[in-house]
Amino acid sequence: MGIIKAVCTSPKKGMRKKDVGRGELVVEHGLQGDAHAGSWHRQVSLLAMESIAKMQAMGLTVGPGDFAENLTTVGIDLVSLPIGTRLRVGPEAVGEVTQIGKECHTRCAIYQQAGDCVMPREGIFIKVISSGPVKAGDSIEII
Repeated sequence: MGIIKAVCTSPKKGMRKKDVGRGELVVEHGLQGDAHAGSWHRQVSLLAMESIAKMQAMGLTVGPGDFAENLTTVGIDLVSLPIGTRLRVGPEAVGEVTQIGKECHTRCAIYQQAGDCVMPREGIFIKVISSGPVKAGDSIEII
């Protein structure tokens, strides 16, 4: 079991996301109010704080949302979860892992600074199976 460290949104694609502390995961849509939400397989993105710490160790001043992830987690090994794994996110929401990593077509600002970025390798994506609220401090667990 892990913990949600941050809930992040942005009004437009291609932007770093801001930690808003809480949100609503909506079935077949994603995180309400986020530019990446919609009817597709990458409705919600997750990245572990442990992955962000790797970039911090390279000297970057980065934190939750800077990799455009919706949910920053701690204590759960996201990249080891196989596609199809179901996660309870917060008290009610359920998501299903649909993709591990992603192809980075354009090198983001973080890649330009450090010569590397963890999101393409260590970020995961889920689709929302069951709606519910989510906030920093909530649990995230495999079901």
